[in-house]
Amino acid sequence: MKFLRYSNLDKHICIGMLDDNGKIRKLNYSTIYDAIKNEDKIIKDWDGLEIENQDDVEFLTPVEPSKIVCVGLNYKDHANELDMELPKEPLLFMKPSTSVLPHEGEIIYPKLSNQVDYEAELGIVILEKIEYENFDEDTLIGYTIVNDVTARDLQQKDGQWTRAKSFDTFCPIGPVLVTNINSTNLKIQLKVNDEVKQNSNTKNMIFSSKQLLRYVSSIMTLNPGDIIATGTPPGVGQLNKNDVVSITIEDIGTLKNIVK
Repeated sequence: MKFLRYSNLDKHICIGMLDDNGKIRKLNYSTIYDAIKNEDKIIKDWDGLEIENQDDVEFLTPVEPSKIVCVGLNYKDHANELDMELPKEPLLFMKPSTSVLPHEGEIIYPKLSNQVDYEAELGIVILEKIEYENFDEDTLIGYTIVNDVTARDLQQKDGQWTRAKSFDTFCPIGPVLVTNINSTNLKIQLKVNDEVKQNSNTKNMIFSSKQLLRYVSSIMTLNPGDIIATGTPPGVGQLNKNDVVSITIEDIGTLKNIVK
């Protein structure tokens, strides 16, 4: 099921579900977590739910993470592209919560950079707290789409990744949060101005979603809404002002943003 947060014509923040026809079904819940816990009731009441048109709403990020934990070099085909050895354990870095941007939001090209790159990624969404060193296989999670936007020239200049990854608007996520899908075999594709730049499958990931959850939670507590960005496939490249970048992941949807 595809859950989302949005602002309606009255500027009220709402929780909804996206149906197969692209229509938004408004849900009577105050948080996306409450809605997910009541999937069975939503299905039962489906025909009576209020319908809203996508053109009449403003998409919000499906969650408001306290942190975004990112994984570097997690696709075999990306490692091959770079002629690098496969890592023996996940390589982690973080993006701040202030970097998040919703579907159709504007990625702001920072004045400090001359090379801003796209990186299409599957995002794991934490739906219930995972205490430090207490990961359970049955922990409730969801999935979304992440664009790990990066100022590549600053990353190379600094020798570490914090500044390059942390600008405001450098973490588009959304448009929806999806539950109950198999994350091990999903097509992932990125386009810039409708031209395919990245095209792979999550089956090429070195560390699976469950492996990443276990590893990250062995280091830190994960709160509801936190996101693990699972790494990017080959084909990473540069964005320019006025480019439209879209990421499509099978069974989730398409995240689209414009560079300004």
